[in-house]
Amino acid sequence: MMSLPDSVCPADGTRVRAGSLAWCCPVCRGPLDLDFHPTPTDLKSLAGRVNSLWRYAGSLPLAAPEVSLGEGRTPLVELTGTVTAKLDFLMPTLSFKDRGAVLLAELARRLAPERVVADSSGNAGTSVAAYTARAGLDCTVYVPATTSPKKLEQIRAHGAHVETVPGDREATALAARAAADEPGTFYASHVHNPYFLHGTKTYVLELWEDLGGRLPDVLVVPVGNGTLLLGAALALRELHSAGLIGRFPALYGVQAAAVAPVAAAWAEGAADLPAEPFPARPTHAEGIAITHPPRARQILAAVRQFGGGFLTVPDPAITAAQRDLAARGLYVEATAAVCWAAVRTDRFGDRTVAVPLCGAGLKSGLV
Repeated sequence: MMSLPDSVCPADGTRVRAGSLAWCCPVCRGPLDLDFHPTPTDLKSLAGRVNSLWRYAGSLPLAAPEVSLGEGRTPLVELTGTVTAKLDFLMPTLSFKDRGAVLLAELARRLAPERVVADSSGNAGTSVAAYTARAGLDCTVYVPATTSPKKLEQIRAHGAHVETVPGDREATALAARAAADEPGTFYASHVHNPYFLHGTKTYVLELWEDLGGRLPDVLVVPVGNGTLLLGAALALRELHSAGLIGRFPALYGVQAAAVAPVAAAWAEGAADLPAEPFPARPTHAEGIAITHPPRARQILAAVRQFGGGFLTVPDPAITAAQRDLAARGLYVEATAAVCWAAVRTDRFGDRTVAVPLCGAGLKSGLV
């Protein structure tokens, strides 16, 4: 079994030894990164490998998983002559969060904690619940009181305990972090735990493989806590360092106009979010309604590095995009429609674009 890498705080350089249950930097309480920098030359020969994201095991910080449900390798479907959608809602738990959750559950299985806790507006919670069930681990998921009943039903179906928290997504995160500080607890945080990001980077590795060793001109991803965007940035750096891409695609993030703290900071030219929190307003895109993402500084830096930007979409446009996708045979939840809402007006001209459809419509229905 491969040894686990240490974690390091990107803000102050504090190191956390591999195997620790510490979920954040012990100095600044910020999220951690992995001291793991693969050169994925193994991607040059993929024939005959397992047909899941574990075909890229040489690029991942864990190998030989026991909790896999066959996640990954989702199809690509053309929406227009220039826009392609990756159907990540066809994952085992019907959302892209399986890419990261399988690594969290595999890590937890190896560390053997007394309990696992997670917090989520729904999809990450259902995914962690499924994979911890696969691993035989006790799991509690903290959710906002406004979470879709179908998502709650799915979490409970996997045997996880549900703790409903009054208030917004931030209140839910604070409740889970308090529980995570208890001894013997593994915090399966899709925000703070860097293993999750290395799982989500397989989204771009799959795009690269399925497009014949190239990438579109533009990658557009939804941004709440930014885990898909940051995973994409990891993959781009690794592919480039291995000489497998010669140029970077532009990387764009999309937020709902009602809750767009990172887009607002971008518009101001800021390197981080302001101290005062962004107001929590209702939006159909509940999965990305994050008022203060802990990795905002990294999100903004990644978009600058890859020459992209931020787009915002109002709720009526999200509704229209969800229904338009359904009319094309693709039934996704409202959050999953935000990227299509942002690009369906030919915003990028004749440049090729890839968007993810991250969650199934069965989870919350039409808005």
